[in-house]
Amino acid sequence: MLRKIRWVAAALFFALITLLFLDFTGAVHLWFDWMAKIQFLPAVLALNVGVIVGLVLLTLLFGRVYCSVICPLGVMQDIISWLSGRRKGKKNRFSFKKENKWLRYGVLMVFIALMVAGLNAIALLVAPYSAYGRIATALFAPVYGWCNNLLAAISAHYGSYAFYPTEVWLKSLPVLIVAIVTFVVVAILAWKGGRTWCNNICPVGTVLGLLSRWSLFRPTIDTSKCINCGLCGKRCKGSCIDTKNHKIDYSRCVACFDCLDNCSSGAIKYRLACKKNEIPGQAGNDGKEAGKERGQSDASGRRAFITGMALVAGAATVEAKKKKLAAGLAALEDKQVPPREVTPVPAGSISRKHFYQHCTACQLCVSECPNGVLRPSARLQTLMQPEMSFDKGFCRIECNRCTQVCPTGAIRKVDSIADKSAIQIGHAVVIPDNCVVLRDDVSCGNCARHCPTGAITMVASETNAKRRVPAVNPEQCIGCGACEFHCPARPVSAIYVEGHEVHKER
Repeated sequence: MLRKIRWVAAALFFALITLLFLDFTGAVHLWFDWMAKIQFLPAVLALNVGVIVGLVLLTLLFGRVYCSVICPLGVMQDIISWLSGRRKGKKNRFSFKKENKWLRYGVLMVFIALMVAGLNAIALLVAPYSAYGRIATALFAPVYGWCNNLLAAISAHYGSYAFYPTEVWLKSLPVLIVAIVTFVVVAILAWKGGRTWCNNICPVGTVLGLLSRWSLFRPTIDTSKCINCGLCGKRCKGSCIDTKNHKIDYSRCVACFDCLDNCSSGAIKYRLACKKNEIPGQAGNDGKEAGKERGQSDASGRRAFITGMALVAGAATVEAKKKKLAAGLAALEDKQVPPREVTPVPAGSISRKHFYQHCTACQLCVSECPNGVLRPSARLQTLMQPEMSFDKGFCRIECNRCTQVCPTGAIRKVDSIADKSAIQIGHAVVIPDNCVVLRDDVSCGNCARHCPTGAITMVASETNAKRRVPAVNPEQCIGCGACEFHCPARPVSAIYVEGHEVHKER
């Protein structure tokens, strides 16, 4: 029964957390955004004491339930491991392995050192929630988007608009590469060794493993009933059951309850820990009959869910950019990144330092940004952490999606339009030589027309009295990027946003 309850709970958590990264309507976040906020590392970075204390107490009471139910990367490994076990002759493929302390605690120490040194982008490569977020955003989301667009095309053909198409595009090549590598490594380890990643590399698993050594409830072996069949150890994906000595390494046990259902003699029970229940015992009860054997149904009839994932190896890598036509004659040249000294970060970030110290690079805000402004950084120091770019859209004053979904507090909530319009994340800078007014001797004013705060006005040019050029009032500008996005100049906009190290209020 416990095993089935865990399956159902894990299935719900896994499906809903995955939808947080896939859903582009924002509907899922209205009800289930708390699932991202109860992830262990985001809660630590957000200094969410309530969640941290809750997860610690959960582990001290019931063991590593977090790893088997709440963590999406852990559940993904269980799915892959289960699929591997469905192969003929591979059901009893595990065996007890001693804890690799040097690897486990070595990775944890390096992880902590990198975080303290401010090298979050490197440390977060092995963080479980962040790793799964990148996999879901870079690999699952494009497939989800293309399926949605197919349904939209079919429904439109029959006169229904129940679905609407969305643009699928490659937001970051480095994130895609890291996501593919992470998925392949985790998948291979799970296919061959079950929870190898969790129990050797994952820093969260190591921390919770330390706590679970003293959990009150845990699987225990009753040596008076054990018939030494070794079945529990052969099917333990954590490789933590020493069947010869009747011991369980609780630091690596993820409370999956597989051993309870696989024990035909009822020798393993999940109960309040007590010394008399954990005596290793001698294998002197070999000749004893182990009472009534419980009927054990085949694994195919006990799985409560099967998560099917159709991943095409290069599906997300080949994404042709759409060419916008000017008057149907010539394709417009793509914009190049302007010469920013400081890349802006979203309103609510307080400062770039605060943002990058707390961001886990999970890509949740990137996937939720409806305007295509947020995308992962390709710079080594902030690798895969979001930054703002205005070639596909601008940060609209009425939008606060990223501030609502961030689970770590890297982007704090900005509730009202008035609050957001008062935050200056940067200011616009004019490059006169690029302006089409002077360069091509034409009238424009796009930047002034689309500025939501009235920070840009058109003034007479000093070099050409017939033409009017933009002038920026930095006290009024909030750095939304509307001017940069709408500027027709190519390849570099004649006006761009320079970010502020510390955000201001106007």
